[in-house]
Amino acid sequence: MIVGMSVPAHQVRARYSAETITVYQAYPPEIARAALAAGRFVPPFKRERMTWIKPSFRWMLYRCGWATKPGQERVLAVEITRAGFEWALAHACLSSYDPHRYADRAAWSRQLRASPVRVQWDPERSLRLAPLPHRSVQVGLSGEAVRRYVDEWLVSLTDVTPTARAIRELLDAGDDPAAEALLPPERPYPLPPEVAAVVGATTP
Repeated sequence: MIVGMSVPAHQVRARYSAETITVYQAYPPEIARAALAAGRFVPPFKRERMTWIKPSFRWMLYRCGWATKPGQERVLAVEITRAGFEWALAHACLSSYDPHRYADRAAWSRQLRASPVRVQWDPERSLRLAPLPHRSVQVGLSGEAVRRYVDEWLVSLTDVTPTARAIRELLDAGDDPAAEALLPPERPYPLPPEVAAVVGATTP
């Protein structure tokens, strides 16, 4: 994982293969159990709610408090198609106004209401979850995007809660190198230039 000042401020970094990319979500146990048993998202997962996917495992650990926050006790690694991930970003609207990407605030507001995907860039996190100078992308899916995510893009689900808790235990014991060795390898993701332009991302 590349860290430090040389990392572009807005760059997608992820674990990916030729065909898939891994994103992370945290859920209450009842949703995670049902999804893992079915191999896909099923009730009590609610399709009508916006669902946020995160390519950064460290940002996921920060968000869920090492899988300890209420309603976020189970962390899932969700392998989806790269085509689906890129569709999401291509159809996204930034969650905050950017004068470089929208004609004016009214145009941004209209797109925000119409788009099935929201993107925001939040500070990436260090191994101990301190904020870093560069950002990590968070992708919110709603409406058509949730349907595609569940029915078309999903390749596999893996429970990585034990990994999240093991990293925390190693850090508590002062063994940072062993904790870092458990992190999934994440590298700059080669977004098509036209997709990167939609969300203001720098491509490798």
